[in-house]
Amino acid sequence: MSGATSTGGRAPRVAVVGGGIVGARAARELLGPGADGAPTTSHVSLSTRRADRRDQLRSTFGDAAAVRLQEGPVDGADRTGPADVVLVCREPRQQLDVVRAALEAGSHVVATTDDADEVEAVLRLHPLAVERQRTVVVGAAMSPGLTCLLARHAAGLLDRVDEVHVARDGAAGPACARQRLKALRGAAQEWRDGTWVRRAGFSGRELCWFPDPIGARDCYRADLAEPLVLVDAFPTATRVSARLAASPLDRIFAPLPVLVGPPVEGGPGAARVELRGVRDGRREIVVYGVLDRPGVAAAATAAVLALHVATGALEPGSHGAAAIADPVPVLRELARRGVRSATFGGT
Repeated sequence: MSGATSTGGRAPRVAVVGGGIVGARAARELLGPGADGAPTTSHVSLSTRRADRRDQLRSTFGDAAAVRLQEGPVDGADRTGPADVVLVCREPRQQLDVVRAALEAGSHVVATTDDADEVEAVLRLHPLAVERQRTVVVGAAMSPGLTCLLARHAAGLLDRVDEVHVARDGAAGPACARQRLKALRGAAQEWRDGTWVRRAGFSGRELCWFPDPIGARDCYRADLAEPLVLVDAFPTATRVSARLAASPLDRIFAPLPVLVGPPVEGGPGAARVELRGVRDGRREIVVYGVLDRPGVAAAATAAVLALHVATGALEPGSHGAAAIADPVPVLRELARRGVRSATFGGT
């Protein structure tokens, strides 16, 4: 993606709110050049609530990004005015207020939260976003986010989409790990025949195959946001579900509190997207997979979606990434940045 946008021909100004693993990586992605070698942004700011983290980030970015301490309500604006796009990378359940404030300040917003309740609340900001003629993309991480883009791409291979099923493994860091265990404790929402059905977390064990070296993992129902953003994007689907890979140890630790320490990135993770439907009158199944460190994939996806939103390509309102009609340019840019997906070729 180049720096040409709907911002009058200049590259956009992007404010990243949250200086953890995903926020810092996303800022780095935004500072990199586009495919044509031109800058993709004209200004990047990065804010954090921790003074020690601010000092670390200033040492890392130098003059390339404006790093500041968050004080009071945060909307991504600075003394020069609102940002063109605000990228919210706080930990889940702490993003809604920033999304609303950024919208009211006049910015487009990309939110990385994967907490089901918070994603639902951000989707309910749709009327405000339409009124302000701004776009909100919620769930902009590895899953949801990248998996939504893959689902949209896979849907292009089918005449009709009947089912969408997502599974994922791994965590970006400590805050993500805590959210993962919270999801396993909660009740899963599944879309079945036009209605939402609640199922207990850690139920419905299913063996899912991820790209090597992750391989086969037992996956379980959990309180995940993926169905919320996928149902709106695929109105013909009669079944939409999401599962998390988990181990017997996770069942033991799920009820216990998880303390969030300093940002320490997690290891490799993976996600898979399975669509079932009809093509040329026959039943077809399309499966895509992706292998990467979740923090890397989430940051790249969030940054590229922020740049895409700045072009004005999405209609005003609050959506998931599957609302992007043509995901190919976004997926191509992610591949250029090292986040590559693959088609499952098994039988």
